[in-house]
Amino acid sequence: MDDTSEPRITLHPHAHRVRVVIDGTQLADTTRAIELRETGYPPRQYLPRDDVRMELLTPSETVTHCPFKGDAGYYSFGEHEDVAWSYESPLASIKEIEGRVVFYQGVDE
Repeated sequence: MDDTSEPRITLHPHAHRVRVVIDGTQLADTTRAIELRETGYPPRQYLPRDDVRMELLTPSETVTHCPFKGDAGYYSFGEHEDVAWSYESPLASIKEIEGRVVFYQGVDE
């Protein structure tokens, strides 16, 4: 069966609490995440910036480009480089993730 009719990226409300803890420090706690599912990648929880302790994160110089989402800027936490990223100006088709923060590690649901 050919899955080409399925969209590459879909967004879903996430019903569970999401917490992010790295080295014993809680960096985020929310019940308002949006789950982004992208073909070929694990689901990711996009967290509202208001529920992330942004004062503990340092913007890094890393920037990546996704042809389906746009340009992402990254954040570090202490010695942990690029632990999170955010799309400040995503493509119009995925505007719901604008400004939300995603973590690579420390995510607990």
